[in-house]
Amino acid sequence: MTESIVHRPSSAAVAPSDRPLSRLVDRLNTAWHERALQIFMVIVLAHWAEHLAQAYQVYALGWPIPESRGVLGLWFPWLVSSELLHYAYALVMLVGIWMLRPGFTGLSRVWWNVSLVIQFWHHIEHALLQGQALVGRNLFNSPIPMSIAQIWIPRVELHLLYNSLVFIPMVIGMYYHMFPPVGEETHARCTCLVRSQQATA
Repeated sequence: MTESIVHRPSSAAVAPSDRPLSRLVDRLNTAWHERALQIFMVIVLAHWAEHLAQAYQVYALGWPIPESRGVLGLWFPWLVSSELLHYAYALVMLVGIWMLRPGFTGLSRVWWNVSLVIQFWHHIEHALLQGQALVGRNLFNSPIPMSIAQIWIPRVELHLLYNSLVFIPMVIGMYYHMFPPVGEETHARCTCLVRSQQATA
């Protein structure tokens, strides 16, 4: 009597494009890349504007730091004072940069990776703050939750700095993605390309 052996494909044998998350990431970095980057940049700029508004409230208007909550915090102070909101945004930024990364190539990928690395550390800092808020104990016996870099730089200035350090290489990466150096324009799989440097030479 012979046994019939049925070979079932293992999950490892399934092509990445057959998985829903892989299909989503593939679309985000091809047909949807330009629109996804535009939406992501609106989110980034809105958050950036909040930090700038907070800095304006502290330095130009002279408001006390606890009262300087940006624009959103004027109407929802409880939301802005929550560590969860800040951690959630840091996580959204990290996931967004990671998921849109495959669409970048060459020099644009280098700058996008710089932004990713800095945002990863920024996320760790917010995870530390969120952890202290959940546990109810703060690092260094501080009366408020503390991140590592906050030992040297006050929180308002620190997170303005972090957002700047993430934003600048992100913008440079997007520039080289839309205006790639000669030879890199053929590697793009999306519609973000505006023109090549060769066309302007």
